[in-house]
Amino acid sequence: MTIVHAPFATDEWWRTAVIYQVYPRSFADFGGSGIGNLRGITARLDHLAALGVDAVWISPFYRSPQKDAGYDVSDYRDIDPIFGTLGDADALIARAHQLGLRVIIDLVPNHTSDQHAWFQAALAAGPGSPERERYIFREGRGDGGTEPPNNWKSIFGGPAWTRVPDGQWYLHLFDSSQPDLDWNHPQVRSEFEDVLRFWLRRGVDGFRVDVAHGLVKADGLPDWHGTVEMVGGTEVSSTEIGSPVVGSPVVDDDTMRADPGAPEDGQTPAFGSGPMFDQDGVHEIYRSWRAVLDEFDDGERRSRALVAEAWVEPLSRLARYVRDDEMQQAFNFSFLTCLWDAAEYREAITGSLRAFDAVGAPTTWVLSNHDVVRHPSRFGLPVPGTKTNGIFAHETQPDEELGLRRGRAASAFMLALPGSAYLYQGEELGLPEHTALPDELREDPAHFRTGFAEAGRDGCRVPLPWEAAKPGFGFSPTGKTWLPQPESWAAYAADAQTGVPGSTLELYRKALRLRRERGLGGGGLEWLTGFPAEVLAFRVTAPPAAGDGSPAPTGGVVVLANLGTEAVPLPDDATVVLASADLPTGGILPADVTVWLEG
Repeated sequence: MTIVHAPFATDEWWRTAVIYQVYPRSFADFGGSGIGNLRGITARLDHLAALGVDAVWISPFYRSPQKDAGYDVSDYRDIDPIFGTLGDADALIARAHQLGLRVIIDLVPNHTSDQHAWFQAALAAGPGSPERERYIFREGRGDGGTEPPNNWKSIFGGPAWTRVPDGQWYLHLFDSSQPDLDWNHPQVRSEFEDVLRFWLRRGVDGFRVDVAHGLVKADGLPDWHGTVEMVGGTEVSSTEIGSPVVGSPVVDDDTMRADPGAPEDGQTPAFGSGPMFDQDGVHEIYRSWRAVLDEFDDGERRSRALVAEAWVEPLSRLARYVRDDEMQQAFNFSFLTCLWDAAEYREAITGSLRAFDAVGAPTTWVLSNHDVVRHPSRFGLPVPGTKTNGIFAHETQPDEELGLRRGRAASAFMLALPGSAYLYQGEELGLPEHTALPDELREDPAHFRTGFAEAGRDGCRVPLPWEAAKPGFGFSPTGKTWLPQPESWAAYAADAQTGVPGSTLELYRKALRLRRERGLGGGGLEWLTGFPAEVLAFRVTAPPAAGDGSPAPTGGVVVLANLGTEAVPLPDDATVVLASADLPTGGILPADVTVWLEG
């Protein structure tokens, strides 16, 4: 037995919370347009309360041209008309709080829309103007400035620079409609602090910060010969590490294990992330944001929370984002990108717990979101766990039945892990990726900017099925859906699974109930020996009482997840409290199944 994480008592909700991501345009449509909206979310909040989650994270609903599904914001203080009004947002927050659900909203600080008033003013004002200083405008290179200022590539494909008619270029790490802000400008910093206060006054409980590692760029914007992928972070060419154009020394094992609590002194490089990501300057920004959130600590709902979307390696550097005076959570993408392999999961879990324990922060687990192929489909591929960037109809297709079996098993062991966990809408239904979308219906800019080489993210963003017998599976009162749903989704509809023993929805409900009753989010973790290497085997011990009058946890669990190909025996006299699939008689744990046993 190896102890890697100690149990803890807490009344800070974000340390143990299960948080459900809502992608607004695909969750529920109240009005009949075929695009989901805020009133649709409000109408379906009872589903989330019954599921047993603690909070809801809502992807962007701000006013936007929708070039990147709302991640191109033109006004951070207003709601896009396709989603509703500020009054609808207020009603949603109020109803969520009435049901005991906290509300986290998305914040997109790396870039704005090119339709934002600031960028329009910058275009009109011209080179050298104060208006342009809020963005990253530069003169071009080469004869007449016809070449981009450096060699950076857009994460969506193509160059990261676009030239405007007066000859200057502006930086956009994503689509050309998403110009990057210059976070060295004091007005940019004060503006976003005010945006935080605007939404905190309306009652939100926190913010998920998009591209949290990208706000600050290296001085001089040096050339870089690595590449950045939409999912999975960066890849560095063999000549790049230690290259003078990066401005960083060679990264060795000792550097990778650097104290995550160390100050930003410029001596520890951003490991392999390039000059556009994970620069030390981002931490000053988040310390100032944390101070803003602390202004709204009312002593009743306790602190508001910040969660970082940061593709950062190694884990010791990711842990810097969640030090005591910065953010509360950071998504664990090392866990999300694991292959279907017990040793790989064991390493990711151990490394994550130790890195985050070093700074006193919870580990935040996640398997799916709006940017990656849904995990049941990833686990149904010939190399299970690969292919995060979308799947075309002409490519090798996932085994839907096997993928769902593995997806349920993965969710079961994730929900037992100490810390916080995020669920992506529809995963409680076991939804697979839509891999047969006609190309002409795709909307993701990553599909177009890569010259159609990437399928993009539309396949995980298809509107949810609520009622099997209704047009559009009840997503919209008119049956309209902005992307078509597979016919096979009738079997996945929420009403087809409610109250059905063994359904994926009831599995999630039971797992979340047991997680809460047994205090697993605040539990300790011990690796168990004596099991085959293909079995992920750990005990989660119950935490001490929180001291706030809440019921004491009823006890931990032993978790066994068989990621191999052969069945293995369960321990003698094992009492199963949860199983991700039906178990045969005779005390056997089949392949691709997770069980929770009395601990």
